[in-house]
Amino acid sequence: MSPIKILFISIEGNTRSFVKKLADYAAGMHDQDSQNPVVQLKEISEQTDFADESDPYFAFVPTYLDGGNGIDNGVKELMTNALGEYIGYAKNASLCHGIVGSGNKNFNEQYCLTAKRYASEFNVPFLADYELRGTGRDVERIYDLLKQS
Repeated sequence: MSPIKILFISIEGNTRSFVKKLADYAAGMHDQDSQNPVVQLKEISEQTDFADESDPYFAFVPTYLDGGNGIDNGVKELMTNALGEYIGYAKNASLCHGIVGSGNKNFNEQYCLTAKRYASEFNVPFLADYELRGTGRDVERIYDLLKQS
């Protein structure tokens, strides 16, 4: 079975922590049954050179906003733009099979707003969300979802 490829950006380490837990979980599941796919991670940052992706992938993105409430009076993305630009490069968006978002539920309507905006912009599904570094149940739930997508 082909690996599940994940592109992600991590600002404060929460997303990196989550996708590493996801990759570890996938490796354990693969060890139990080789039909379970492993997870390959690719971190995107401001220093990442744009490249043409050649395999389908999922994108994981946190939400950081500066200015506006993101709903009715504008939105200014903060610190996650490199991932959006990478997805938008060449034909990369055509290989994105979905977006997973994270954030802090204390921000109400802004929770996972960046992921929802990317899903809309690139015409791909918003697949799932988790809060901050996620839980073990989030890891299992999202892994199962990615396997089916």
